[in-house]
Amino acid sequence: MFKLQRVFNKIRPKILGGLIPEGKLGLKIIGFRNYVGGMWDEIGDLQFKYIVSQGMKPEHCFLDIGCGALRGGVRFIEYLDRGNYLGFDKEQKLVDIGLNKVLSKELSDSKIPEFVISNKFQFNKFSKKPDFALALSLFTHLNTEDIVLCLKNLKKFVKKNHIFFATFFEGKSVENPSKSHSLDHFDYTKEEMIELGEKTGWESEYIGDWNHPRDQKMIKFIAK
Repeated sequence: MFKLQRVFNKIRPKILGGLIPEGKLGLKIIGFRNYVGGMWDEIGDLQFKYIVSQGMKPEHCFLDIGCGALRGGVRFIEYLDRGNYLGFDKEQKLVDIGLNKVLSKELSDSKIPEFVISNKFQFNKFSKKPDFALALSLFTHLNTEDIVLCLKNLKKFVKKNHIFFATFFEGKSVENPSKSHSLDHFDYTKEEMIELGEKTGWESEYIGDWNHPRDQKMIKFIAK
């Protein structure tokens, strides 16, 4: 089943003929829930429960890299203490949808989540440093150059022993597209992901299966 799902993941963005564009036009064509991968409630719950199971408490500061329309973000914001949610994405429109359609004004006003919009992984724009970070379904759309940029910039920003979780599709990277794209599919081997972490200053720990419905694997990076 997982193999069939992964084949579908690769062709899904191209079903309408050609790769669906990123940004506002792509959002208009397929809607914000499909733009971030669908399975809204299932994957939203999965990521939240997983990070909490790894030791995150309400008093911790959490960075959601590729927060999008707050599929997981709404759960993290509700759980965390005031000011402890940091959302990062390159798409302002997607975050605006999350703030206007997903997150209630009451919750936003009481928890004051902080957001940075950047396509260069400018984590230094945040006002505080996170204890935990998650990039769910982000490395699945990035080339090696952009993954390295993310890891380097995050490592420069966070404190020692910061814990960063990221998901990826395990497979042969030789078939990857050349350019990162929010709706395209990228594979990496376990060994490649471990090496990318270690060469950018992280201690890498392959976790693998974590019950993701599309068989994305999990890797853990710890700041040395």
